[in-house]
Amino acid sequence: MEYRQLGSLSVSVVGIGCNNFGGRIDEPAAHAVVHAALDAGINFFDTADIYGGTKSEEYLGRALGTRRHDVLIATKFGHRIDDQRHGAHPDYIRQAVDASLRRLGAEVIDLYQIHTPDVTVPIADTLGALDDLVKAGKVREIGCSNFTVEMLREAEAAVKPGEAGFASVQNHYSLIHFEPELPVIDECARANIKFLPYFPLANGLLTGKYRRGEPVTSGRLANSPRKDQLLVAENFDKVEQLTAYAEQRGHTILELAFGWLLWHQVIPSVIAGATKPEQVHANAAASTWALTDDEVIEINAIMA
Repeated sequence: MEYRQLGSLSVSVVGIGCNNFGGRIDEPAAHAVVHAALDAGINFFDTADIYGGTKSEEYLGRALGTRRHDVLIATKFGHRIDDQRHGAHPDYIRQAVDASLRRLGAEVIDLYQIHTPDVTVPIADTLGALDDLVKAGKVREIGCSNFTVEMLREAEAAVKPGEAGFASVQNHYSLIHFEPELPVIDECARANIKFLPYFPLANGLLTGKYRRGEPVTSGRLANSPRKDQLLVAENFDKVEQLTAYAEQRGHTILELAFGWLLWHQVIPSVIAGATKPEQVHANAAASTWALTDDEVIEINAIMA
């Protein structure tokens, strides 16, 4: 397993998204996924206080057990859990981090991310509260999610000397969905911020699991509101061309999807969800295709 830097953290290039924990899979299945990841050399786990109705953090913490110090945990706050628990006000941030630490059974969160922008709170106030958590030893690095270029620049300008700034931004990015995020990718390169892609496999479309004309009866897409948006002729055209491109070179489309993302120097880790150990093993193995610049140009031409 390869590792890359995210601020002060050395993260595995394959991460585990824990959004399925407490939702699509129960605790024993979550433990199996975590243990498979550890066995594969994966040390980066991404969750959120809202995942699984707050159960995801609990499942992850218990699954790690005594191996907590072998891994890096990223979690998020800010999405509406209920009428009282949401947003990025400093008072709530202090409550949210303690609740996440308790659920995780941890003393520190390695990467603490605001899950969604809160336009009702000045970003300087949010950053100040997050910096307090860093100085208190509760958080190592801070990040954001679903931020635009303008929001990233506003946050950069609001950081006071000696205070922590965002080490990463986590946005939607994959071979199927990349053009809207290209300005953010460029901004990350300029500002030395790392980019963490979510939905990196387009809800499974880039794994080769779904075929044109075949009914979708299982998997994440089966009940996803994004199903009708993703399973369209244009996307199947691209997936079939990408599959052929990969197979001509002795690889799979899954390996191509990971390789294309990891070609980006601003991407330290591809966070992919999993519901069973076999998916973890496949994702870990898929990270080994180091694409050349010429191959990326050819792949981008397919997607144009």
